[in-house]
Amino acid sequence: MTILRTTYREPAANVDQGVPVVLVHAFPIDHRVWDECASVLSTISEGEQDRPFALYGLEMPGAGECPVPSAEQTGPVADDGAYPEAMDRMAESFVQEFLSTGHTKAVWVGISMGGYLTLAVHRLHPEVVAGVVLCDTKSEGDGPKARANRLHIANVCETEHTVEPVMHFAQPQPDDSDFKKSPAFVDLFTRWINEQHPEGVAWRQRMAAGRPDETPQLAKITVPAGLVSGTLDPSSAPDRMRPMLEKMTGTECAFTTVYDAGHFTCVEKPDVVARAILDVQHRASAM
Repeated sequence: MTILRTTYREPAANVDQGVPVVLVHAFPIDHRVWDECASVLSTISEGEQDRPFALYGLEMPGAGECPVPSAEQTGPVADDGAYPEAMDRMAESFVQEFLSTGHTKAVWVGISMGGYLTLAVHRLHPEVVAGVVLCDTKSEGDGPKARANRLHIANVCETEHTVEPVMHFAQPQPDDSDFKKSPAFVDLFTRWINEQHPEGVAWRQRMAAGRPDETPQLAKITVPAGLVSGTLDPSSAPDRMRPMLEKMTGTECAFTTVYDAGHFTCVEKPDVVARAILDVQHRASAM
């Protein structure tokens, strides 16, 4: 699979560097969900006590300009249309792309679907993981209803060649954050979603529908870790993410509650999320 890499920062090779950070984006958009947060992270990590570190954003297949994988790359298809091996195949490709930078370990940061990928990377290749930050996500696989809904969305996107089934991500609800209710958010996410390819949206939904339950991985995380949760997130609010913290018995895990933020905390409150990432990066670099 092709994985596109955005380099937000690359220190000179001859300087003493801290552990790099890899940012993995949410569905249904692409790496740009991290742009503002990456900018803040770069700025706040320029103090004298900080060793400069590389900062990358990796693009999922089918997101943005990243091509949709072929049938051979995707692997088996379940009877209901889900892709049971695609998550692991994608994780392998992510690791290969990261290693091509010349680095061997990173703090892996995933938001929402990016969190699923981060846990898969840890399961398959813990040797490349120096730290973990999981934002607005969960460890469980999809239940029957959620899986069926993903596959329905995939079918509509493919048959009608449209991204309309995921446009609700750009439409604020009464209980959303102030930023998500703003014209700036609506305009930004509407543009980002309209710039996605329907086939790419569908592929990611089929991949996520077929992903395994990663809950057993939580206790196996021994590197520095952090969880980030928006108080207004309908699917990953603090009361839903704290049980993950309780299962992470092998590590010191910081829990960051992001007030007045929903499911896209890195866009809604980039400064808060950047500081949560920097905390884990500092701890990983000190090991």
